[in-house]
Amino acid sequence: MNSLTSLQPLSRRRFFQQSTQALVAGALGQALAEPVVTQPASETLVQQLYGSLEETQRAAICLPWDHPLRLKVDNNWHIRPQRLRDVLKPDQQDLVRQIFDKLHSEEYKKEVWRQFDHDNQRDGGFASASVAIFGEPGHGKFEFVLTGRHCTRRCDGDSEAGTAFGGPIFYGHAAKSFNEKADHEGNAYWFQAKRANEVFQALDGRQREMALCDTSRDEDGNETVKLTGKTRGLEGIPMTELSADQKGLVRGVLTDLLAPFRAVDAAESMKYIEAGGFDNLHLAYYKNQDIGQDGVWDVWQIEGPNMVWFFRGEPHVHCWAHIKA
Repeated sequence: MNSLTSLQPLSRRRFFQQSTQALVAGALGQALAEPVVTQPASETLVQQLYGSLEETQRAAICLPWDHPLRLKVDNNWHIRPQRLRDVLKPDQQDLVRQIFDKLHSEEYKKEVWRQFDHDNQRDGGFASASVAIFGEPGHGKFEFVLTGRHCTRRCDGDSEAGTAFGGPIFYGHAAKSFNEKADHEGNAYWFQAKRANEVFQALDGRQREMALCDTSRDEDGNETVKLTGKTRGLEGIPMTELSADQKGLVRGVLTDLLAPFRAVDAAESMKYIEAGGFDNLHLAYYKNQDIGQDGVWDVWQIEGPNMVWFFRGEPHVHCWAHIKA
């Protein structure tokens, strides 16, 4: 893997200032250019999977577009009672694996797989996940959703208008144990918190007081990432209180949060975040959930009127994200 944590300190600020612009420009430029398709995208594979289903399989995993389960998110759940191994043939399971794989960036997908395989190994690995297909791929709106421990991922071909990732997503990791130590050794996503803590170190005393909060939000399914529409009164320090350099660091954190995902989803996310007003974002750290009491904040979030990314690193890493236009 091309580790994102291997950057040297002297190059970080320049990286942070440039990486988001490069990410968005590159993905949007790719979208505008004439496509050169060497492998099917996730959406094409969903259509292929749907076309391969027998009637009994469709009855098990296919639901109407307007079904309430379509936009559900949680940290450990199964969207259908049947697991992949129970309802799909080996070649169809391989299609699901390819769909999931292509939802992630080339540079980070190995870590995503390491996390998924590790966290789901006791339940039987990837075949223990569950999927649902809403609508009819190839004939109008559709959405593919894959769930399991520490996983809610979506693929919708922009059917859910104005919504990054097709709806709220979840990812996480319990690396060495359920109750991780302060350094979160081996955690696939702890690098994101390390970046966020670099922002905290760049704040002055007054700014740190504004950023530090007591206890974070509860984890309660979709309520965890319910959007408020507020531009003021959110927890933490607003971007209006930060210098240009500090805002550049926050943009770097957003880049790191999006790093595991495919470029088109990362670019769409940044487009919506910027459209909601970067200065309306608030960054909060939670001092009452500090593993080891070391001042490296395990729990933090970025929230704005149309987005929330909640990183709960205690007792292990849970990440909740929801971004709309």
